[in-house]
This record gives sequence, C-alpha cells and structure tokens, in this order.
Amino acid sequence: AVVSTQSTGFISVQYTLHAELRRGILNKPILKSLEFIMEGDKVAKSTDEPSIPFTITPQSLENIREIKSVPDFKISGTLDRAVCDIEEPLQGNISVEHSAKPIKSIELQLVRVETCGCAEGYAKDATEIQNIQIAEGDVMRGLAIPIHMIFPRLFTCVTTATNNFKIEFEVNIVIVLQDDHLITENFPIKLYRPRK
Repeated sequence: AVVSTQSTGFISVQYTLHAELRRGILNKPILKSLEFIMEGDKVAKSTDEPSIPFTITPQSLENIREIKSVPDFKISGTLDRAVCDIEEPLQGNISVEHSAKPIKSIELQLVRVETCGCAEGYAKDATEIQNIQIAEGDVMRGLAIPIHMIFPRLFTCVTTATNNFKIEFEVNIVIVLQDDHLITENFPIKLYRPRK
C-alpha cells in the first residue's frame, strides 16, 4: 500500500523522482530531481457509519482527583460519525442541559497523535492542530448548538498505521467554565480519502 505524502511534527513522507542522463565520456551527466505528491489508497465512501451520541456529566469524566470539586452539569450531543471523509466537514451538535456554574466558552479541538517506533520502544506525541470556538458565554440551556469543523488540508492526512509509525486523530470537546475550570471529552476519529 502507498502511504500518502505528509509532513507532520515528527513524521515526513515524501516522494522524489531522480533522473540522470549520461552523455558520453567528455560531457557531464544531467541530473534532475522532482518532488511529487502521492495520495494513498482510496476507499469506498462509508454510508452506514452511525452517529456518536454523548453525554458528559461529572460521573462520566476520567482523571478526576475529587469529584466533589467538579460542579454539577450535564452536556449532551452528537457527532455525525467517527470514520470521516477528509474532504467533508465533521458535523454534529452539543447542548448544555444544565450547569451549576456559568459557562465561558465551548470549543472543539482537533488533535493529531503521532506514534514513532524505534529500537528503544515507541514515542507518542499529541499536537493540537485546530481549535474552533463554537459558543461563547453562558449559553441557553437546552439549545442545540451546531458543530461544523472542516479538516485543515495542510495539517491533516488520512489515518495511517505502518510498522514504524502511526498518525491518528482525535476530537476534543472542551467546556470552559467562568472560573476557568476545564471539562474535556475525547473522541478518537479515523480519517480516510474516498474514491471518486
């Protein structure tokens, strides 16, 4: 399988064509190099991918030291899919059912996760490549706020896994409360390039 041309924080896949024209004993050879872009294997467009409903509450959060320190809230919504056409936007909605503390903003983050293998083991790094504020201020309760995120062409590629490296993507929904308390929910997604 051909891996798509890509250049991320730690992984770079490039394709270069080198040509040499030999012109006899007395003349120097002519050398030319040309870099070109490859789009890897394309797959059939997924039509039966189910939407991802979610509900975020203090009890559903992970990595909390004291649940008593987290204000009471309930946030629900839907992401339209977890397997995404890289040429189509990720869509869905989010709704604040209730929150004991006022909300400052709601953000949608796209994170690229790169894993590189070597003799010593694996190195993994997550990089935020896009952050979209989808709501500002203490939003109306029960209002379905639309989610619409276009994948940035220069910072995304199809999800790739080889023997030596992996490039994966995640979407984080981040709710920032007035006291700067952060509530984050993580959704792994898979990007693909469809056949035309």
